[in-house]
Amino acid sequence: MTTTTPTPSTGKVRRDALGGKRGAGHSFQGRGERVRRPDPTKVTATGTSERLTSAAGLAAFGAFLRQQGVDRELHSSFDRLKTGANVVYGMANQMRLMLDAHVAGESRVFGIEALAADPLFVRLAGGTVPCVDTLYRDLNRFDEQAIGVLESMMARWGTDPNALKGLRRAHVDIDTSVLPVHGEHERAVPGYNPRFHGRPSYHPVVARWAETDTCMAALLRSGDTSFGEEDAGTVGSLVRRGRNSLTPNQQLVVRMDSAADCAAILSTIVAENAHFVVKARMTSDLRESIANTPTWTTVDRDADGKPITQVADITFARGEWMARGLRVRVVAVRTTEPRAGKQLFLWDDLDYTVKAYLTTLTDAALDVMRCYEDRAGVETLIAEWKGGWGLGDVPCWGFEANHAAFLLKLLAHNLFRRFAGMVVPTLAAAKWRVQWLRRGLIRVPGQLVRSGRRWTLRVPALSPLAHLLE
Repeated sequence: MTTTTPTPSTGKVRRDALGGKRGAGHSFQGRGERVRRPDPTKVTATGTSERLTSAAGLAAFGAFLRQQGVDRELHSSFDRLKTGANVVYGMANQMRLMLDAHVAGESRVFGIEALAADPLFVRLAGGTVPCVDTLYRDLNRFDEQAIGVLESMMARWGTDPNALKGLRRAHVDIDTSVLPVHGEHERAVPGYNPRFHGRPSYHPVVARWAETDTCMAALLRSGDTSFGEEDAGTVGSLVRRGRNSLTPNQQLVVRMDSAADCAAILSTIVAENAHFVVKARMTSDLRESIANTPTWTTVDRDADGKPITQVADITFARGEWMARGLRVRVVAVRTTEPRAGKQLFLWDDLDYTVKAYLTTLTDAALDVMRCYEDRAGVETLIAEWKGGWGLGDVPCWGFEANHAAFLLKLLAHNLFRRFAGMVVPTLAAAKWRVQWLRRGLIRVPGQLVRSGRRWTLRVPALSPLAHLLE
């Protein structure tokens, strides 16, 4: 019997970009050999060097921030919070220390204790790392004015003009989240919490640029704060910020869930010269209008030619819309395919579930649905902020201190995304999650070498950092 040697795969794998080598399984197979693991007891480990680092990428990240003027901006904006002749750890330096720690993967303040053993982290911190009690006290120095400045700085670094300028239409997704807390924290109280019922929490509002997957606005709120008509002013300020980042010829589309189905919020978006796509609240009058709609357009069929998905423009207007002179287009989509979320059946003789969307766009009905479904990316991003940046890790009792820590993590995310996109665009184009980007750009082993009054950082030759640090 004739055997053929399998052809090695030519598909891209992540280890290529991270400087790793492809597996040699086919070569072993051709020689009839099997991989055998060595005896680990025969590998001797000794602490022979005090200059080995596990986060060599912090040097390149720090150089990037300095070139972009981030260090200077931190000094000019926040050093006022900590003054006096006896100050050792300036406020801007403390914030840079925490940004480095977050980028390196430490989401909690006390995680800096572990990084204090890393020689590169210590050197970038100024030669000494403060105790965590000092960092906790410094977080508590933030006042309302400093919170506003920090939020504006975070938003500015989340808005990339180069990424937005070529777009005909940009999308902003506004959403809320629940951050459960353990212990007692100021303004952390029980509220809406679908997973941990009755547990104290915060209920922040966040907004992202869909095109860059970065945060363009964020506000930490008490756990018993709902979202509705009273938030029209907040939504208006977020939309105004997005609108000011675009040219008059560019369209801004705001996407929100059914909590935004109220006339106050919708009219605010229109007043800011933006469009919206909002999931509709399926009230009884809207359900009746959808059920009585006679004409539906089939946009997808199965192999036998039977309709799977149908769309229709619904003749419907809420009384509050008409009172405000608000013109809203209602698009309904019904399908026999299983969909995520609550399933609503309106027809006894048809196996269709239906959803409805409110919009000011004139796109095809199916495109309106797809536009809204793309909003799901904000859920993924919030999950990354929680899992990859520890957004729900609350360090202090005071609300302003926790708000500052919350914004610092979002600022670290935006800066790191900008760093990855501008310095190593091939990695950023893949839109990897933060855990993979850290492996390739930050958590890289290296060695600090002192020679001729100059420090040199040695990293693996195949690592992306080897080219970055040249």
